[in-house]
Amino acid sequence: MAPISIRGVTKRYGNLLAVNNLSLEVFQGEILGFLGLNGAGKTTTIRILLDLLRPTSGNAVILGHDCQADGLRARQNIGYLPGEMGIYSDLTGREVLDLLAGLNGHTIDKSFRHELQGRLEFPDSDLRRRLREYSTGMKRKLGLIQAFQSDPLLLILDEPTEGLDPLMQESFYKLLVGVKERGRTVFMSSHVLSEVDRVCDRIALVRKGELVLLSNVEELRKLAARPVRVSFAEDVPVAPALPPGIEIIETGPRSWSLRVEGPMGPLLRAIAGLPLRDIEIAEAKLEDVILKYYRDGAE
Repeated sequence: MAPISIRGVTKRYGNLLAVNNLSLEVFQGEILGFLGLNGAGKTTTIRILLDLLRPTSGNAVILGHDCQADGLRARQNIGYLPGEMGIYSDLTGREVLDLLAGLNGHTIDKSFRHELQGRLEFPDSDLRRRLREYSTGMKRKLGLIQAFQSDPLLLILDEPTEGLDPLMQESFYKLLVGVKERGRTVFMSSHVLSEVDRVCDRIALVRKGELVLLSNVEELRKLAARPVRVSFAEDVPVAPALPPGIEIIETGPRSWSLRVEGPMGPLLRAIAGLPLRDIEIAEAKLEDVILKYYRDGAE
């Protein structure tokens, strides 16, 4: 049973098509990055999963429970971090954590909550303060604690590192490693491509409400063009005609900068007769592939 199963979900607002026939399954124990530009349908999809919105057609199932017909049970084992914590500002941080835990009917392991506080550098003194005194980063850390505190089977996280400084982002990534090791599932929307490259097993990219890319991160990285720098022991003539998939960025008498898609064999054969001194092959960037899909959608 897939922790999340989205089947042909469409959401219309009058003439506006926010999500169009979206189908997607998220597997147990994986971290799936749910990507898209602003307005692509990411938050609408998350709200449908949480039954905050009803789809125009199609349905979604969480942990075996229909999100609309059996919404309370569907949400019972979810840890949810919204894009923005909209809650009463006169509550203290501790009151927020206890209130949200109670709404799910969970008994919270206080030692685990305290461990989360330590990892996110969120002392008890901050929990005693009211939310109106919190900075953006503090609200984000409180939101992460409330999402993780019940050790849920499924985490749905909307832009989880927004507002966090680099050190806290590292702490968050380590939290994800821990939940994955315990077999939990994470559905995470993000616009930080380096973050997705680092922590996700698969990505799903939506554009104008439609799923346009679903891929294993490792397989997707293989599609990206790799930067290659070739240097020579002596001056060489202008670069010869190179095989398909090799783009010349810059050439000089003793060095070339290239971008190479696919295997390196064709390039090596093409330069075999030249006075090669060194070849540097940089790691491909996932961003290069994903940005191509973003650009294609803007045309």
